[in-house]
Amino acid sequence: MGDAALEVFCRQVRNRSRENKEAFSLVHHGALTGSAMAILRQELDSMVRCIFLLSISDREYRKRLLVDSINGKPWRTEDGRSKITDRNMVDLSSKLHGWARNVYAFGCGFIHLSAFHDYPDRDPFDLLTSKERKDIAGYLRHYHGFELVASTTFREIEPILPAVFEKISGNLECYIRDLEADCNLADA
Repeated sequence: MGDAALEVFCRQVRNRSRENKEAFSLVHHGALTGSAMAILRQELDSMVRCIFLLSISDREYRKRLLVDSINGKPWRTEDGRSKITDRNMVDLSSKLHGWARNVYAFGCGFIHLSAFHDYPDRDPFDLLTSKERKDIAGYLRHYHGFELVASTTFREIEPILPAVFEKISGNLECYIRDLEADCNLADA
């Protein structure tokens, strides 16, 4: 079941990613930025799950997680005592991609009902700490050549959101291929 589970898992992730790409394009062009951010966060969720699987060198345990995933069961630690949380996976992926934690946390504000949903009238960037804002500015500059200054508003970054989505989506596809090649993070 392990190889079949891997095939199904990768197909599920690619299907979700393909749908996310189509939905992102529609909502971004429709100026539905909150929904675009939620879709971006979903794509990142797939990526951190793939990174987590690649971090597992015990192939039997990895197979067990794959089988659990395709059967709708929660992931559990190797000893089976604890549930693996999104926080566990995000923390691990943040060691590889520092930006993952910031995008994930910011995206959560659009997944869960929050003050971020008032973005047409109140800028979500105003709700960030200066460190969070500085971190996001660094990532946008490094990966997308976008200069975020103290007065930059959330609305001003809307045009580069497709590039942010493509960065995440591209990384996700690389991690799916690494899973299919039976790599570890050390190999990837």
